[in-house]
Amino acid sequence: MKGRIAIIDGLRTPFCKAGGILQHTEADDLAAHLINEMFWRQKVTRDDVDEVIFGNVIQPVHAPNIARVIALKSGLPHSTLAHSVQRNCASGMEAITTAASKILGGEANLIIAGGTESMSRAPLLLNDKMKACLEALLKARSLSAKIKILLSIRPGHFKPVIALLKGLTDPVCGLNMGQTAERIAREMAVQRDEQDAYALESHHRAIKAYEEGFFESEISAIAPTPNYKALINQDDGIRHDLSIEKLKKMRPYFDRACGSVTIGNACQITDGAVALFLSSEEYAKERNLNILGYLTGYAYCGLEPERMGLGPVYSTAKLLKQEGTPDKLEDYDLMEINEAFAAQVLACAKAFSSKEFCKNHLGLDEPLGIVDPNKLNIHGGSIALGHPVGATGARLVLTLLRALKTKGLNRGMASLCVGGGLGASLSLEVDHE
Repeated sequence: MKGRIAIIDGLRTPFCKAGGILQHTEADDLAAHLINEMFWRQKVTRDDVDEVIFGNVIQPVHAPNIARVIALKSGLPHSTLAHSVQRNCASGMEAITTAASKILGGEANLIIAGGTESMSRAPLLLNDKMKACLEALLKARSLSAKIKILLSIRPGHFKPVIALLKGLTDPVCGLNMGQTAERIAREMAVQRDEQDAYALESHHRAIKAYEEGFFESEISAIAPTPNYKALINQDDGIRHDLSIEKLKKMRPYFDRACGSVTIGNACQITDGAVALFLSSEEYAKERNLNILGYLTGYAYCGLEPERMGLGPVYSTAKLLKQEGTPDKLEDYDLMEINEAFAAQVLACAKAFSSKEFCKNHLGLDEPLGIVDPNKLNIHGGSIALGHPVGATGARLVLTLLRALKTKGLNRGMASLCVGGGLGASLSLEVDHE
């Protein structure tokens, strides 16, 4: 990257379990709520915004270009550009880096970028048998033909296709995301007890973050539809009563016979949204805007879909080669690696520090570095907070910048694995006066 991109401000909704309190709230409404509040917090107007870019994975049928719907629902002028991006779990990051490219290229001064997801709203689809019956019914001309078709319908015709499960299964390698986690757990020798201990620590760190008030200025309280009676201001997936004994009792979910990944040491399926204001450094300083931090570099990578959980290792290797980013992993003061699965985060940590792995898979003579547990996901991660897939990448950036700011630290790296065999890593920094 040539120059720094200023991240002026950011907000997120509470992350709430799918099928729960936010299940009736559309993804576009979650995002529009954030943008409307952000205009109260910053010295910018709706007329200042050049474009809105949002990541979204489970595209709602009523909002095919969801970013445009979000922009209009946020009261932005009809002339404001808007487009949506989709890079699976990295969609929120893709929105940020696409915005950065446009700003650096002189196409825009101020962009709202982020991600939003209502996993609750993932549809149930008709199976092929039922679709064929309905199509035949529409084509039938006589009443007797229609009755014959209706009489042919059997209970099996009503079995739905669950879109969420289809979306979480890779169409090329045939494995769902949990099965890919099992694969890399075996490849990197990550044991079940390690995964459970990591998962428990994620919840403990999230609990502590709430106790210390860390998330108060990050989360925008929202009144969910349809009755708007309750005001939600906290993530609801954090388990205060969780223990290592309870985690040990959970059966493997994706490989019943000999697996190690359970619902307790995996991320939660979640609804939520994140929004950020981005501009050039010069634009923000000329207008005396409060700057949360800066994006200084980013890298994406590709690898085998069945090993997608190791994506952060591959993308970070590319990131560390860039001018203006740290030369080694230890130079980062804090790190966020999305907790898709405890097995996946721990496998990445082992791969980062493995000379053999880095040589065989990355062509490097030395390991990328050591991941210090005390610098990693210090406020908990998706195992405790949840993983609304289109929004999480942006959440990692927001949380990391706020953590650096709060602790008086300078550099951070946010990374995640991406379904389909991709990885993403962003280099961020904060200036302290």
